[in-house]
Amino acid sequence: MALEDLLCLCFFSLTFCVLAVEGKLLQGDSLELSCRTASAKVTLEPSQAVVLDCNLASVEQLINITWKKNGFPLVEQEHLRVLPNGSLFISSPAAAKESKYPERTGAEGNYSCVSQSSLGTVASQTAAVRFSSLSRFFQQPESQTVEENGMARFECWLEGLPSPVITWEKDQAAVPAEPRFITLPNGILQIVDVRESDAGAYRCVATNAARKRYSDDAILSVLKGSQPAVTRDVAIVAAPENTTVVVGESAVMECMASADPTPFVSWIRQDGKPISTDVIVLGRTNLLIPRAQPHHSGVYVCRANKPQTRQFVTAAAELSVLAPPSISQSPETISRTRASTARFVCKAEGEPAPIIHWLKNGEPILSNGRVKIQSSGSLVINQIGLEDAGYYQCVAENRLGMACATAKLSVIVREGLPSAPKKVSAVSLSSTTVLVSWERPEYNSEQIIGFSLHYQKALGTDNVEYQFAVNNDTTELQVKDLEPNTNYVFYMVAYSQLGASRTSSSIIVRTLEDVPSAAPQLSLSSTTPADIRVTWLPLPPELSNGKITKYKIDYCTLKEDQISSTEVGANETQITLESLHPNKVYKVRIAASTSAGYGAPSEWTQHRTPDKDNQTHVPFAPTELKVRAKMESLLVTWQPPANHAQISGYKLYYREVGTEESSDENPSDGTEEESWDVGPIKLKKKVKQYELTRLG
Repeated sequence: MALEDLLCLCFFSLTFCVLAVEGKLLQGDSLELSCRTASAKVTLEPSQAVVLDCNLASVEQLINITWKKNGFPLVEQEHLRVLPNGSLFISSPAAAKESKYPERTGAEGNYSCVSQSSLGTVASQTAAVRFSSLSRFFQQPESQTVEENGMARFECWLEGLPSPVITWEKDQAAVPAEPRFITLPNGILQIVDVRESDAGAYRCVATNAARKRYSDDAILSVLKGSQPAVTRDVAIVAAPENTTVVVGESAVMECMASADPTPFVSWIRQDGKPISTDVIVLGRTNLLIPRAQPHHSGVYVCRANKPQTRQFVTAAAELSVLAPPSISQSPETISRTRASTARFVCKAEGEPAPIIHWLKNGEPILSNGRVKIQSSGSLVINQIGLEDAGYYQCVAENRLGMACATAKLSVIVREGLPSAPKKVSAVSLSSTTVLVSWERPEYNSEQIIGFSLHYQKALGTDNVEYQFAVNNDTTELQVKDLEPNTNYVFYMVAYSQLGASRTSSSIIVRTLEDVPSAAPQLSLSSTTPADIRVTWLPLPPELSNGKITKYKIDYCTLKEDQISSTEVGANETQITLESLHPNKVYKVRIAASTSAGYGAPSEWTQHRTPDKDNQTHVPFAPTELKVRAKMESLLVTWQPPANHAQISGYKLYYREVGTEESSDENPSDGTEEESWDVGPIKLKKKVKQYELTRLG
């Protein structure tokens, strides 16, 4: 392959070359994947290929390289091969298939590499590899008839990668190169001061690296001859639309206005800022931003004034410029002594604002205890140990891509330090107190000046690690104010004048259960005049203080002091209190119990049972309503409501539903009888089915 046949492209700090598949792969024709401050995108034309090199310069003593596609281990295919030197070869098919939604081959995707060395592992940024394509037209230009000296507007729309160039033809030839013909990059053709000679067939032509497409013809008819002199008010016939583009793409804010005489069109920003000097005016009324940047975002207002009058109209639209993430401040490689604190600062920019997360040796870091990811994106590691040494990566992501930066943490250990405390144990004394004990280190114990005890909750991803300083002559400590029935992890560190020991082995202990700190919330209802149905929700773990073993429900009439009680198992969430008096006010409360006993009961809740002779409670709706179709009828079945003792009968309604109506439509709440074709059909209280006959 000749050198001039090689197509080289550059994205940010990444360089790569694309070459024809038929030719030989030349050494160095590749994209270097690293952990850099911006993401990479590769668009391959038909019969082209790219080689991805895993070049993570920060990794020393490279041992192994692996590849991932869309976050999963790579599976080699026909167009996707790992070369003997560890690079990845990706080729594009010879030609795209004819389809409105072009078929993607298995080689397209988001690629990253992982480099492993004796010091740790580093993951590269992601390279998005896509093949060029051009869809069918989603919007075709439409034929129209306009008056002579009026204005015409045609529009087409399709999608492509890379973005297609849109041109227009009249009668299969390029539109005249006159100022009256205004071609906008977003697929719009404007024709002002229309003449009789402008009549003809117009079509849109879209071209990119994948192919060329022609839209359907749209006929422009011109009404010739003089029209009655009419003074037209000013009007905007094509208003700007809300537009979202990515940094570097072009943006168009369209505005076409009509009046007699021709109106004057101007633009302002709604926020009062001046319009950027790199914005171009197309055809006297439209705005073009050739390479949109974040500072171009805002609301743009088009104003059309009728000359020699105070008459004007406006139209506004918002331009949003999105940007992939970029690292604005990278973390720095640092060295720290054992038991000190390391802080990695990472800042990123992008629109939408990128989310920052961290990797250590290629694996996600969870904010927990001594390792914290702050809201600013910085990573803080307290009580550094030898196991914390390695590569740390700040990864910033939004829906447009990702960027990353790498830093290395080295842990310094001085000679003569004490060894770790021995035989650390922990015993739960109560629901809130744990006794931690340990033995002095085996080596350099005489140099110890003190200990530190560290603990945190064992479960969860955002726990706080607490630390106590302990005197040199102490080998046990009571840790108080803990949460009941909760697992905690404890470890010890010894200190001398030279520094800190390694951390001791960790031990997990669970605090004892306590009585619940709250009672369930209860609800009361009646299904008959002689009962009260009590329902409640289980307590959440932070209130139960252990495993709930049972519930106790107390109740009595409002004017009596004789309290009745009943207990139910831990799995129950309701009970019906029976053999009560009608039309009486009762008060009810509930308490929950663990192995430590019952907690405080709830406040008394009052409820009046229904009157036996004058039941005014509205019954619940029937349940399990089903309709089964027969040859010439419908069989309707149902079950009585829970408080069926109060009902005196049923009313059945029905109506015919057209095929155009949604099957899940809810035409009535059952109270508007005029919304039904037939009904009510009155049925007795013991009836549970009814057959509708004589249906159309």
